[in-house]
This record gives sequence, C-alpha cells and structure tokens, in this order.
Amino acid sequence: MAASAKFWKEGQRFLPIFPQLCVVKDSNLCTMSLRRLCRQARQIHTRTVDTKVGSLTAQGKLLAGPGRLSHCRGSQALICRPLLHLRTTTSHIRSICTSSLCSSQKSSLDPMTPSEPFQLVSTEMSTLYNDIKMELATYGTILRDMSHYYFDGQGKAFRPMVVLLMSRACNFHNGAAENSLALPSQRRISMIAEMIHTASLVHDDVIDEADTRRGKACVSYLHGQRKAILTGDYILTVSSMALAAIGNKDVVILLSQVIEDLVRGEFMQLGTKEDEDERFAHYLKKTFKKTASLLAHSCRAVAVLSGSSKDVQEVAYQYGKNLGIAFQLVDDMLDFMSTEELMGKPTAADLKLGLATAPVLFAAEKYPELNAMIMRRFSEPGDVDLAREAVTKTDSLQQARILAEQYCREAVRQIQQLAPSPEREALVTLTQKVLNRKK
Repeated sequence: MAASAKFWKEGQRFLPIFPQLCVVKDSNLCTMSLRRLCRQARQIHTRTVDTKVGSLTAQGKLLAGPGRLSHCRGSQALICRPLLHLRTTTSHIRSICTSSLCSSQKSSLDPMTPSEPFQLVSTEMSTLYNDIKMELATYGTILRDMSHYYFDGQGKAFRPMVVLLMSRACNFHNGAAENSLALPSQRRISMIAEMIHTASLVHDDVIDEADTRRGKACVSYLHGQRKAILTGDYILTVSSMALAAIGNKDVVILLSQVIEDLVRGEFMQLGTKEDEDERFAHYLKKTFKKTASLLAHSCRAVAVLSGSSKDVQEVAYQYGKNLGIAFQLVDDMLDFMSTEELMGKPTAADLKLGLATAPVLFAAEKYPELNAMIMRRFSEPGDVDLAREAVTKTDSLQQARILAEQYCREAVRQIQQLAPSPEREALVTLTQKVLNRKK
C-alpha cells in the first residue's frame, strides 16, 4: 500500500492525459507494475496531440493520411488497457467506474458528425441474408429449412454492420475514395461473422434448453436437440468453407480463433470461481470469449484485407473487443430491466441458468449472502427471486452501465485514431446505440 501511495502522488499530475492512472490509488498492483504505469505516463506527458479536422499532429509531425496514426498510438495501447486485463476485484472495478477522476475523461461518445450506421452500408446489407442462404444451399429440405431459420432478416444484423463499417473506415484510412463499398472479401467476412454468431445461438439454445429466440420458437424446440446441434455444426462448417475460399492464411487463423474462443467461453460459463475476488475477472474473460472475440477478430480480419498496417489492425481489433464487451454488459443489464416482449426471449434467464453476471457481482458486495447462491448457481428455491431483489435494491445496474460506458469510451478512443470519415463517425454512433438499446 505504501508503494501505491508513492506512485499515486507521482502519477496524479498526469491524470488529465492519462485518466486510467486512477487505478494506482488504493491499488494492489505490484511495485514494478506501478512504476511501469508511471513511467509510461511520463512518456505520454512529453507528447502533445492536437486533433483537428482531418489531421493529427504530434511534436510538429503530420500524422494524417493513408496508413498513418497518431504518434501516441503505441504508448497509449500499453497504458490505456481495458479493464479486461486488470487483475482486480469487483470493488476495484467499482472504484474505477465511480471515480470522479475517471469520469472527467474528455473522450466523448458523441461523433463529430452523426452518421446513421445502417444507412451507410445498406447497399451491402440489402442482400446479406439471401447470400448467406445461398451459401447454405443443400438438397435436404429439413436441413435447409433449419439452417435458414434465423436468417430471416428479423435479427439486429449488428455484427455484419460493424464489420462493413470497419471495412470502409479502414479502406478510406488507407486511401480509398470516400463512400467506396467494402471489398468483396471484406463483405464475405461480414457474412461469415453472422453465420458463426447464428451457429452459436443454435448451440446455446440447446445448452440452455430454451424455447424461444427472437420472438419465435427456437430451432431446438421445433426440431429437437440432436437436429439442432447438427444444424449449428453445418452452419459452422459452411462458414469455414467460405472463410477458406477467401484464400488469406492470416484471416483464416483469426476467424478460427473465434470458434475456439466460443467453445472455451462456454466451458468457462459452466463453472464459477470459488474465490470471490476472481469472479469479476472470470466473468469479463468469459464475456470476451463468448461475445467480443467475434467482433474483435472480424474487425481485425477486414483491416488485414484492406492492406492496413499492424497499428491499424490493432485499432480495429481493440474497437471490436471493447464494443463487444460493452454490448454484453448491456445485454446482462437488460436481463433484469427489459420485458420478454421486447427482448424476444425470457428475461431473468441468466439467473435461472445459474449465471452470475455483472449486476449480481456488484450486488454481492452489499449482500454477501449472494456469494453462496452464486456458488450453488441459484439452484435452491427462492435463490433467483432473492438475487433479483438484491440487484434492484442496490446501484448494481448503474455500475454495470458505467462499466459499459468505460468500454465504449475506449472503443471511441481507438477508432478516432483513423482518418475522419462517415464510417468512422458511424462507428462512434454505434457506441451510443449499444448503451441505449432496449432489446
């Protein structure tokens, strides 16, 4: 604690340019880690970054233009790490969220020029589901109908929209004409991302023994679990074939990692941590693997296909990762706040499945009796109702939202390193839509 106080005294003068240093205060990070944070803060302090319309300058250098980034990009990537990588407890995360120092960050969630995300990519999106159905063409009527079932245009199409916007933002950053469409290979990544996501939904409904999805009966309810599992496998197989057809080894590796993460994340969800201090880190890691990995790796894949530098690829990855985690945090909030009619699936489903999400983990700070329920996965009569009541009696939903806002701010900070374009501003707008969505 003495080390924390020492480095906090040194580091607080850098807070205007490095708000993440507030984790030093009352932190249990080792002395070496604290020293490294402060040293990196001093490095950033020596730089001046002046953001203007269409230009980024640092130390007198022009850093705008094809394939170029702000000079502070590399150091900030090390310092401004998302909470996913902090080895910290629920109380530390709460202190980060509520700190008045952190809340004074200047990275606004408001775009410079608001752009409607879907309209920008409506041309590429217009035939997306029909093209996916063509990929899933098969002679078997039952398998065809089951694999096509969720590609009916009723979903949010959130992932392909993000991927297409990122494609065009990266292409423009690298010198493409404004309003140019995504490359054919990039558009295929948007299709593959939606196919992988949909296959995971089919499998999730089997694992969760769900009855409904998107306001209608789910595949496993209509056709049985065995056929549903095979349908999910089939969609994954076809997506892998489409991925291989792109012919880029690096992209194949990236999207293959997503499938591994989905499986590992599902296994993580089946268990919990006995150590209360490790539960939030476990939850965030699981959230990345099950939800954010697909967005992160898909965004990096289209950056690769645009011919972007490693720095730009990392920007795309970090945007997708932070937006994906924020998306799931909001989803976990809606499980307590929304209605079954709005969500298109039962609410309070996570508790009934034995899952402790961010609102419950925050509530457990005030109501320690929740810890026993978490360990037994809310399996005893009354556990689910007591947990819901504990969440409503605390500020845990507010804390979950603040945490989601932190991830959205990091996503905005990352994407604003690309050259200004309508697509970049649409990606900023998406962070607001994620935070404010009702279903």
